[in-house]
Amino acid sequence: MTKVVLITGASRGIGRATARLLGARGWSVGVNYANNEAAAHETAAEVGRAGGHARVIKGDVASEADVIGMFDAVIHAFGRIDALVNNAGIVAPGMPLADMDVARLQRMFDVNVLGAYLCAREAARRMSKDRGGEGGVIVNLSSAAARLGAPNEYVDYAGSKGAIDTMTLGLAKELGPQGIRVNAVRPGLIDTEIHASGGRPDRAAVLGSQTPLGRPGSADEVAEGIVWLLSDAASYVTGAVLDVAGGR
Repeated sequence: MTKVVLITGASRGIGRATARLLGARGWSVGVNYANNEAAAHETAAEVGRAGGHARVIKGDVASEADVIGMFDAVIHAFGRIDALVNNAGIVAPGMPLADMDVARLQRMFDVNVLGAYLCAREAARRMSKDRGGEGGVIVNLSSAAARLGAPNEYVDYAGSKGAIDTMTLGLAKELGPQGIRVNAVRPGLIDTEIHASGGRPDRAAVLGSQTPLGRPGSADEVAEGIVWLLSDAASYVTGAVLDVAGGR
């Protein structure tokens, strides 16, 4: 049976790379995006070229109504849902906490924390065995910033990802009896567009050279970890946080 996954924030970067790799494994993919519809359709096309099926789904993860609609759309399109890649997230320009305004903080936690919790909640409601589901897998996207703190850059982002680590540990215990595995991937300095949105497009290249492996990582390398956690090869793995950070 073809497996079905919803990937939030799948229009670019790690989300797109994961969608493409799952397409090559024959999965059906719900490609969620918030703003860039053209990029989401390109992701869907890459999934198709790789051998999978895709449906583009618009939605802001910080909106409860949008999140519910996203999951409904996946089930309407493919008839089921087997997995969630909780990937959507934002970062903002680097600065000390003392210089951050409340609007920035509110949006950061609305998207990165509330959004992730809402998506995990809807996945749990649909996949839990005691609610009529068949079990499944959730992979949350954390960040090495959760354990490094990102001082003078974005301690707000780092804190939001710390919440993801804790949610992963708690949900793994809560949902294990329901047949749902919950794990997280903690990327390090990965060469994606997110650094440009934080005001430093060269950040991964500059800081990546200082890692033990001497380079930034690629979105494809993170996707490999995510797809392994989604797969039956990781059938006894839950509550794990996998660093893909080049030793940083």
